[in-house]
Amino acid sequence: MKKYIRIVDTTLRDGMHAVSHQFTPDDMAEIAEGLDRAGIDTIEIGHGDGLGGSSYQYGFAAASDEEYLKTVSRVLKNAKLDILLLPGIGTMKELELAAKYDAKVARIATHVTEADIGEQHVKLAKELGMEAIGFLMMVHMVPPEKVAEQAKLFESYGADRVYITDSAGAMTPKDVVARIKAVKEAVSIPVGYHAHNNLSLAMANTLVAVEAGADMVDATCKGLGAGAGNTQTEVLVAVLDKLGYSTGVDLYKIMDVADDIVAPKMKRPQVIDKNSLSIGYAGVYGSFLLHALRGAEKFNVDARDILVECGRRKTVGGQEDMIIDVAYELSQKRRAKLANC
Repeated sequence: MKKYIRIVDTTLRDGMHAVSHQFTPDDMAEIAEGLDRAGIDTIEIGHGDGLGGSSYQYGFAAASDEEYLKTVSRVLKNAKLDILLLPGIGTMKELELAAKYDAKVARIATHVTEADIGEQHVKLAKELGMEAIGFLMMVHMVPPEKVAEQAKLFESYGADRVYITDSAGAMTPKDVVARIKAVKEAVSIPVGYHAHNNLSLAMANTLVAVEAGADMVDATCKGLGAGAGNTQTEVLVAVLDKLGYSTGVDLYKIMDVADDIVAPKMKRPQVIDKNSLSIGYAGVYGSFLLHALRGAEKFNVDARDILVECGRRKTVGGQEDMIIDVAYELSQKRRAKLANC
């Protein structure tokens, strides 16, 4: 019997970064309906930074969380509706709103060293009858044993699963395997994996994660996502099938969703350019890209220098305001250097 790999399609959440959070409720409904017909098990929706993310700091979405939840929940027949919540951006109120619209899965996302701030959210998700998943982000920043320690905390709070998340697309296959194995040895709950493609390793990293024991993995149609995007759903389905795994996804139907529904809504092809490559190289949060580009334009500096400096300072999600500070400081150093020439 083929081993089943559960796929979470995050086109309608991570993909929102790539369209400046401007998918409309109708866009989401059309894509979600196609994903549902194709047999995707779990569909994550919302602002790129999760529930409550629509703001001046993170970028305003085309619609409210409630509008997205209400519209998508109406079209799903088989797939589970999934939301992402970062404590401090989203609140208990948003979690209750998601449950109101029949969200079945809540992924509580924290920095890799801060699982403790997600305790109350995991417990509330369980009380609301949702599958609660601890989503550890930026896992490249700490050694495997630290990731395992934080995974155990999520398990102790009642999480049904814990996720290893390469938010910066900074890990190599060796890094992924070490962290998946460490977590598998530390907890008794299942383990999932989320990749980004900034070093062109999203597919390879997803496959080694599966081989190391992850049985739930994320992907997006056309690879649409923050930075250089994510593991590509339609390609992942094909590759897993060739390797003898079962996903429950119809390959032709998911190809059609990607090419005929998602692609026409994309602002640009999802490629690895010099800036998204710099995200993976520097090891910074994928959503930093648009902020770095704005800072580079405002202060006439190279966005790559901003990203690399943010990586040197070990900045994390939630510190987007520091990007402007870094851009300004780089411009001042550049001005001083020119003055001394």
